[in-house]
Amino acid sequence: MVTTRTQVRRALRPFGHPVVQAGGWLAAAAWAGAFPLVSHLANQVTWGRYAAPGYLLAAVLTLTLPHGLAARAAVPVAALSAVLLPLGALALTGHHQSEVTVVERSAALLLHTGSPYLPHPVHVVDYNPYLPAMSLFGLPRLVLGEAGPAARVLGDARLWFAAAFLACLLAGWRLLRPGPARAPVLPLTVLTASPLIAPALTVGGVDLPLIGVCCLTMALAERGHPLRTGLVLALACTLKWTAWPALPIALLLLHHRHGLRSALRAVWPVLAVGGAVIGPFAVLHPRELYEQVVRFPLGLTAIHTPAGSPLPGKVLAGLGPLGHTLSLTLLCTGALAVALWLPAHPPATAVAACDLLAAGLTVAFALAPAGRFGYLALPAVLVLWPRLAVASGRLVPVPRRRATQRQPAAVPMVSRDTVRTRE
Repeated sequence: MVTTRTQVRRALRPFGHPVVQAGGWLAAAAWAGAFPLVSHLANQVTWGRYAAPGYLLAAVLTLTLPHGLAARAAVPVAALSAVLLPLGALALTGHHQSEVTVVERSAALLLHTGSPYLPHPVHVVDYNPYLPAMSLFGLPRLVLGEAGPAARVLGDARLWFAAAFLACLLAGWRLLRPGPARAPVLPLTVLTASPLIAPALTVGGVDLPLIGVCCLTMALAERGHPLRTGLVLALACTLKWTAWPALPIALLLLHHRHGLRSALRAVWPVLAVGGAVIGPFAVLHPRELYEQVVRFPLGLTAIHTPAGSPLPGKVLAGLGPLGHTLSLTLLCTGALAVALWLPAHPPATAVAACDLLAAGLTVAFALAPAGRFGYLALPAVLVLWPRLAVASGRLVPVPRRRATQRQPAAVPMVSRDTVRTRE
């Protein structure tokens, strides 16, 4: 495993050069600057106008300040302009993407009707494509309301999406580097301020908890915490069904590193908690659950999801019923291929497990009838964050499971005098 750690550090070494870092900030500025020009969504345009100047200033600071000071100055500037300022402005004015409205409304529906799903959706925003546990992030809005700026900001579901995301990544970092290592503040801030996370966090952020929970699940599985792995997996699997591929991968990682008993100990919390959360709605509201959580994301309802990007599955679905069927067929074929690959190549580390999950999700998002580029942030973080954590400390060695042999019982030493006395 030392070789693996060395390879990770060697791969990340070029990113420490000031020119490379400045180039990254410039690329981020170009990406953010494109939003006001090409996006038709007002919230994304607002983010781009705030973020682009900050990214440019971060690039200038990286090139002009001494190397030890450049990152500590550039990263806060990028975080301020790409996250804090646009998020504050949008939260104060109540502007966000529709998924925030859906989550906050689902919490109110759950409290007043017993179900987070509208029985007869008419418009796109009436559909709730998330599993019941996602409604928890809407509870702060329900409790605090919108009376006053403080309540308007603190009740915003985006803050709680981000808090869950950051907490899970911090916990995963500490699990993956048990030895002494540098604090994760700087790399976590860079990741959050990057165009990979910042626009999603600012305008919506509903997928952020899922990213964090999946990373934490693999870290717990590597370290051999089956009960905690099962509980975190249960949370993931009750947020969105896109987290379900994490279940077999985490179980295979537990089995490979810590044996069959550990893998089985992680299964029952998933079944118990997942069944307790999803089961009542599947029994009492099966039509709403199936229609909104399964059929709507797959584009099988009369009203189609607005999510869209020129990904293969979306392009095929736009060709008509035959193209839509072909998209779903390719999606199922990709899922089957990944399922057949897993038992033959079980992951040995959290990095390998996250890579497998990232590959499977990339295939799913690319071939889904309603995929969009924003979904690809999940597999990207799955690939990046465990590597950053591993490079900061020492890897936990993979235990080699050998057949146990019964050792002969120890024979007590008997002196010659004792033998003569017995004779």
